[in-house]
Amino acid sequence: MWILPLVGYVGILVGFGFLTLAIASGLYYLSELVEEHTVFAKRLLTQLIYSIIGLQILLAVVDRFPLTLTAMSIGSHVVYMQNLRRFPIVKLSSPVFISSCVLVLVNHYLWFRHFSSPPTPSPRYSGRYNYEIDPNIPSFTEVASYFGLCVWLVPFALFVGLSAGENVLPSMGSEYATGEGSSFISAGAEPGKGRGRREGLAKQAIDGAREWFDGTGQVLGLWKGDKARPL
Repeated sequence: MWILPLVGYVGILVGFGFLTLAIASGLYYLSELVEEHTVFAKRLLTQLIYSIIGLQILLAVVDRFPLTLTAMSIGSHVVYMQNLRRFPIVKLSSPVFISSCVLVLVNHYLWFRHFSSPPTPSPRYSGRYNYEIDPNIPSFTEVASYFGLCVWLVPFALFVGLSAGENVLPSMGSEYATGEGSSFISAGAEPGKGRGRREGLAKQAIDGAREWFDGTGQVLGLWKGDKARPL
């Protein structure tokens, strides 16, 4: 067979494209919801962090998860919570935000190494030719669920909810009012642009990717840019 494998490859590419568009649309919608309901989003994120910390403690006590990794994960979520002090505003150069990004990668690596090297299974003889694998070894579904809930969920939610401080009109006494990261309009700047405007990090990333894709397509001649004709 020659045609059917090609059809399969094309289907995979098309499905991946639709999946990417669906994720981008979902991030955009969630960012809009956070912008409209900031107080509720902050309360929800706080309760989510507390719930995950409680879940990790239960896993350490009941399922005998390693205490060192559990303590590191709990400490990481405590650091994540520090981003909520001025939610949804965040300075991308702040030590707390940079530490959160590093801790996400460290958590992922350490837990992946832990689950990828489980203890050697001890098959149990249950019949003449039937052996049962040790049920204490987690399945793929359990590992994926743990990563989704306890490793990625809070950082992903913060990525959707937080907004860069450079796009927010500062209030009196705010650390963003003066100095680096200030959003005051400088002399000669066009009024009304960027003033009081807040966009989530997810929206900024999607807009940046869309602008890059649009510019690259114009350079390659795949399409023409929409430029207004002079009157």
